Amino acid sequence: MTPSDSGKKIAFAIVMMTSALTLSSCSSDYVISTNDGHMITTHGKPARDKETGMISYRDTDGNTHQMQQHDVKEIVQK
Repeated sequence: MTPSDSGKKIAFAIVMMTSALTLSSCSSDYVISTNDGHMITTHGKPARDKETGMISYRDTDGNTHQMQQHDVKEIVQK
């Protein structure tokens, strides 16, 4: 193994770690505040279906849920 090969491997490892950290930081958590006082932490931004009026979100365990938009008081990024 030549010194340039080990340098390339180190540079590649640094680029891969930086990419992984950048990608993982793009997916933010949000908090849904409901009209009845519950606070729901979501993984990723909740989506609103214009046709049905439902808010879809994925909880921190990865399960997908839906709720009526009129039950939501506020959605904020954590």
